[in-house]
Amino acid sequence: MGKLVEEFNAYRAKMNDKIMASDNKVMKRIYSLDTLTYQDGALSAKTKEMLGLATSMVLRCDDCIKYHLEKCFEYGVTTGEIFELFGVANLVGGTIVIPHTRRAVEYWEELANSKI
Repeated sequence: MGKLVEEFNAYRAKMNDKIMASDNKVMKRIYSLDTLTYQDGALSAKTKEMLGLATSMVLRCDDCIKYHLEKCFEYGVTTGEIFELFGVANLVGGTIVIPHTRRAVEYWEELANSKI
């Protein structure tokens, strides 16, 4: 993996460990709900990750965008599908989403280059 991906994953893991170590029931339940939400159901996990990515872009959460990009990559979402998703997110979210799209493209390219 590239530097952006490695740094993001290391920081996320470190901070999630600290949050879980607090043994806070509410935080544990929120994390559990998040995990359950993205499992296969009437919608596939792949579709749910794509929805998560689009909504994260509209909400302009770079950490969430990176997380969902990585999950989409793991599920085999193609670059063509990603760019169609970016189009929807930019249409719904407006031009304020463009800077997040730039960073998302950079992160996606790093993910794509990691499988070479």
